[in-house]
Amino acid sequence: MEAQPHPRLTGPERSTQAAPPVPVAPGLIAELTARGETLAVAESLTGGLVVATLVDVPGASAVVRGGVVAYATAVKHSVLGVSAELLDAEGAVHPEVARQMAAGVRIALSVDGEPATWGISTTGVAGPDPQDGKPVGTVYVGIASAAGAEAFELHLDGDRGAIRHATVSELLARMSSEVRGRE
Repeated sequence: MEAQPHPRLTGPERSTQAAPPVPVAPGLIAELTARGETLAVAESLTGGLVVATLVDVPGASAVVRGGVVAYATAVKHSVLGVSAELLDAEGAVHPEVARQMAAGVRIALSVDGEPATWGISTTGVAGPDPQDGKPVGTVYVGIASAAGAEAFELHLDGDRGAIRHATVSELLARMSSEVRGRE
């Protein structure tokens, strides 16, 4: 008996749509590769889009350690080490949460005791409803290295998908600027 494809995976109603390209990703991967640096990613509202964008670039395996999708608030604490008190007091959508996520993922994805050179993170409100008193489109991205961690506040427009994709683009552009600034 010949195996038949699952009906939900075939047929004209099944289509795929490519994500918008992020032109900065190849340059970022090339720069980090040339420096021998590594990158770890912690994502909340982007749900894996940052890592997916990075690993679309050939050669990304030399740089990208991996990613943690910490969509649930409790995972931000248990896996990434974000302060439980901070999460209780401010909620998940806060600049300090982004900073701690970026710093935490560097450690969480250590190899042989060596943290990733860089950690980056996303947290925010993609919609359709506000969260933790923050309006839709409020996003914080974090960037961490051995020198410290910082967060950037973004105010993005659009539907859920547009906000998530814009977050990826903004984070990778800021990360590229940060890397170039440390030359």
